[in-house]
Amino acid sequence: MKYSSKELKIDGYKAKILVQKYSTPLYCYSFKKIKANIDNFKKNFKELNPLICFSVKSNSNKILLKEIGKMGLGADVVSIGELVRALKSGIRSNKIVFSGVGKTANEIHYAIKKKILLINTESKSEILEIEKIAKYQKKTVDIGIRLNPNIDAETLNQISTGKKENKFGVLEKSFINLVNYCKKSKYLNLKCLSVHIGSQILNIKPYQKMLSVLEKIIKKTKYHFEYIDLGGGMGIDYKNNNKELDLIKYSSLIKNFQIKNNSKIIFEPGRSIIGNSGFLISKIVYIKEGHKKDFIILDAAMNDLMRPALYKATHRIIPVHKKNNKTKKIYEFVGPICESTDKFLTIKNFQKLYEKDLIAICDVGAYGMSLSSNYNLRPKAMEILIKNSEIKIISKRQTLNDLI
Repeated sequence: MKYSSKELKIDGYKAKILVQKYSTPLYCYSFKKIKANIDNFKKNFKELNPLICFSVKSNSNKILLKEIGKMGLGADVVSIGELVRALKSGIRSNKIVFSGVGKTANEIHYAIKKKILLINTESKSEILEIEKIAKYQKKTVDIGIRLNPNIDAETLNQISTGKKENKFGVLEKSFINLVNYCKKSKYLNLKCLSVHIGSQILNIKPYQKMLSVLEKIIKKTKYHFEYIDLGGGMGIDYKNNNKELDLIKYSSLIKNFQIKNNSKIIFEPGRSIIGNSGFLISKIVYIKEGHKKDFIILDAAMNDLMRPALYKATHRIIPVHKKNNKTKKIYEFVGPICESTDKFLTIKNFQKLYEKDLIAICDVGAYGMSLSSNYNLRPKAMEILIKNSEIKIISKRQTLNDLI
């Protein structure tokens, strides 16, 4: 993304030209950026030779998954829908990890049938259910157990998953008991210790604490885990202030851990692969004067991008066309949905805008379209991918006929 003659361009295409052809709201992804993110991830963790399983929940577009799979990544899934989508996108079953706290018997049956790499379990009840199904199918099933390390990821409370009050994983005592149970089972092959402490992490310290906890519990179990699944959670620079996680330092910490434990590392990145590759382009419908600020009412809404309403998350908003006017305004960018939480961002000193102007909401590649809905019976936006100077429609715009 860059400006050329004051016009926003995404991989060589003017945003206003894209809008003329495809209308708004419009999700636009840069293949170039996705590839650069994957290359960067592989480069930083090269010494670990990890299995990289893309987190499908972050973006489940079939064509994007296909492109990501072609670059050698596997998939981390949390439902039978995501598992089917990953397989249909060409991702090999032996590169798929099934996570999540509430897998149904139907989902477990399907995962076993497809011979995926691992089912990462999160409770004793789930382990017993898998064992029962495995016994019925006369198979031995490869599983992992997710540890809740009781660590604060120093991120938003809504996306923190590694504290003892969170629903994810099992605490130390239960973990040790479950390891001992699996050792005696004829139908369970315990291969993995899994952990994931949260998302949008920009500080290395929570990861340091996590690895320290893993070291201690591995010693207590006296068990060799073929895989250590470290989850994902690596943050991106939403605020454009050059604050990023030090991947080189993180890699070095893991390398020391890996040497001691002789295990293969699994990562489950989502946001760090796809987040900054996406833009949501929207048109201003109305400008409404307020008491201390003006409301910019967009044709995009919280049904198109849920993160600000759900997490109070910040996404930069930039003009599609930069102007010379010196007038600066306080604007609150909002959508048309009948909810007070349907707002994206309040910005001081923004260039003066007019109705029908275009804006772009940045870094929406992760948890943008995948969290979208039809709330207020609004059709979902179109998605396009720019790859090698070509534009591909990867999801058609829904119509009212589709909905009604």
